[in-house]
Amino acid sequence: MNRILLIDDDENLGPPLATYFQRFEIQLVHATRPSAGLAQLRAGGFDAAILDVMLPEMDGFELCRTIRKDSDIPIIMLTARGEVMDRIVGLEIGADDYLPKPFEPRELVARIQTVLRRLKPNGNGHAAVLSAAPTLKFEGLEIDTARRSVLRQGEAIELTGTEYELLAMLAREPGRVFSRDDILNQLRGHEADLYTRAVDIVVSRLRRKLEPLDCIKTLRNAGYSLALRREAE
Repeated sequence: MNRILLIDDDENLGPPLATYFQRFEIQLVHATRPSAGLAQLRAGGFDAAILDVMLPEMDGFELCRTIRKDSDIPIIMLTARGEVMDRIVGLEIGADDYLPKPFEPRELVARIQTVLRRLKPNGNGHAAVLSAAPTLKFEGLEIDTARRSVLRQGEAIELTGTEYELLAMLAREPGRVFSRDDILNQLRGHEADLYTRAVDIVVSRLRRKLEPLDCIKTLRNAGYSLALRREAE
């Protein structure tokens, strides 16, 4: 059973959500303060986190930045009033998804299931067999698709689930130009009003982490491609 941590200061939100999540074999743990939530995350055992933006002690954006210093756990932000800037900032600082309040519990479950599928690509809750997926090797870049790990010039780099899925998508067909719609169908598939901006933000985050490699090319009005030469097996 997957364990999800909700950090939201609304004490009345956690219990009904936890009961609802049990229908989908998901255990929801509720922390009402960021300090308590951080302590629980550092203790381990969680598969994803849900962060409200409006919190005591620190807001959800600062909390997301703090978590990202030590962890690539999938993060879903609950954005206040569905503000566009809240969603954009959340993506820029490393959140994997966002959901405006008020929300339907079933939609939140669907978002959780989506980020968990990115983490566990074989869909059965266990790591993929190492021999089932090859290592993709390029000049200066190595992607182990079984372990979901990435080496940049021999150095391991940490990517969020969304960043990894984008890189793997481009790397499986180097040179192919993927449109923003192609990428969003793979990574997100909703929030049409933010389609272009959401993709650009994730690409920008990934580019920064891959520096000094210049491997993601932008083709104006077309999309993105991986511009690295595949190494011979």
